[in-house]
Amino acid sequence: MTEMVYGAVPERGGEPILPKWWRTLDKWSMSCVLMLFVIGLLLGLAASPPLAARNGLEPFHYVTRQAVFGTAALMAMLVTSMMSPTLVRRLSVLGFLGAFVAMAFLPVFGTDFGKGAVRWYSLGFASVQPSEFLKPGFIVVSAWLMAASQEINGPPGRTWSFALCMAIVAMLVLQPDFGQACLILFGWGVMYFVAGAPMVLLVGMAGLVVLGGTLAYSNSEHFARRIDGFLSPDVDPTTQLGYATNAIREGGLFGVGVGEGQVKWSLPDAHTDFIVAVAAEEYGLVLVLIIIALYASIVVRSLFRLMRERDPFIRLAGTGLACIFGVQAMINMGVAVRLLPAKGMTLPFVSYGGSSLIAGGIAVGMLLAMTRSRPQGEFADLLRGRGR
Repeated sequence: MTEMVYGAVPERGGEPILPKWWRTLDKWSMSCVLMLFVIGLLLGLAASPPLAARNGLEPFHYVTRQAVFGTAALMAMLVTSMMSPTLVRRLSVLGFLGAFVAMAFLPVFGTDFGKGAVRWYSLGFASVQPSEFLKPGFIVVSAWLMAASQEINGPPGRTWSFALCMAIVAMLVLQPDFGQACLILFGWGVMYFVAGAPMVLLVGMAGLVVLGGTLAYSNSEHFARRIDGFLSPDVDPTTQLGYATNAIREGGLFGVGVGEGQVKWSLPDAHTDFIVAVAAEEYGLVLVLIIIALYASIVVRSLFRLMRERDPFIRLAGTGLACIFGVQAMINMGVAVRLLPAKGMTLPFVSYGGSSLIAGGIAVGMLLAMTRSRPQGEFADLLRGRGR
């Protein structure tokens, strides 16, 4: 009965780390991540050669870099998934502090690479986007603060986590990066809801988000231009959204054929923000549905496993990590099919990008660490504890 309710597994004293990790790991979720990475390489082979030709590079320059960054991301995922939740929390605090400081100095030392938003540090041979590494660290730190606030005489963790959230959102808006700001707010809101936040507060926060969006529309030309383009009934066929929409329409159910797509020659971001348009044009709706199913499987399986978890920190951190992972994928695909305004957000493990791949590997490694099967105690002990 205990295992049926809580998914408990017996402790095996002195068991080596690797066998224990493999026995307790959510193998289906890890398999879905590996499949997404393989699909990303496959789509990179189709989408990146035109960009390499425009930049005077070898045809598979970007695919090779994606394979290197992806291998590093998978290694980071595996190593992180072997850690205990306590170690994940401690390292997340350090990582969060480093990323937070890096974000604060972006206006001084950062660059926009001609894209109108100062989000990166240029290292010459590569670039780093601190906000990608900040997300998983913030989720874990906020979960720790919220869990601590539930203890007797605990700190005001919810208030502190909200203050951190507002500080990060302010820095992201100044870049400007409204997409990541919304993702941070969403992740914090989900954890706050799971931690027992009153509905009145959440409704009030939603009102503040609407007010903030209205102010951003009135004062930011960058934000207003994207919203106007999204609301316009006509799509300019020479814009990125126009090219992506036409590619998805041309792909149909089974696609036009491998290597036969044309959108990759027109879209400058075909290998990053609009990679799903390449998938839809060359492989059709079938591959897009497979990609959606893989993301949904990771999120749903993780949430179901977390429902059995009794440790509030693990439950909150895992829920936040699973939700921002799924919502980021949803936002990227929603932009490509014009269900959402353009955000400049990558598709996790599929789009090209060093920072997004490695940070995504760390985040999913944290999620796998949180969802590993672990002893939850006897059900009778839980009932007796409640009865005291």
